[in-house]
Amino acid sequence: MLKTVQMGQTGIRCAMEADLSPELKTAMHSQLREYDELERQILATAAGNGWKLDNVHLGAKSMAKASVKTRLTFGDVDTKTASMMVQGNARGIMQCGKNLYKCDDASSEVTGLVRKLMETETRNILQMQGFL
Repeated sequence: MLKTVQMGQTGIRCAMEADLSPELKTAMHSQLREYDELERQILATAAGNGWKLDNVHLGAKSMAKASVKTRLTFGDVDTKTASMMVQGNARGIMQCGKNLYKCDDASSEVTGLVRKLMETETRNILQMQGFL
């Protein structure tokens, strides 16, 4: 779950370097704040339970950044960005679903955070559809 959030943060931060419309940038700033809050909650839950969580590998972040920059080189940047955001959120939802299925003994605190992330990503998809 932490890695899903961190990949979302990475993608948003990288895409926001492009020449986006003010409306899209505002939506992305809002989504980034949501991911930042989720990351804080996940890390606090892990710390409170004595768990050590792995962060996204630096190589994965670098590859994601390169992919975003390459995809946003030409064409309608807003549409391409929104499309990438929808795809990334959909992948996040699928990963969360897999994790929930595999971890049927997870605490209600953890499943609550996973569900919150899935709800956030669903709202993000709906918000980005207006920019496609």
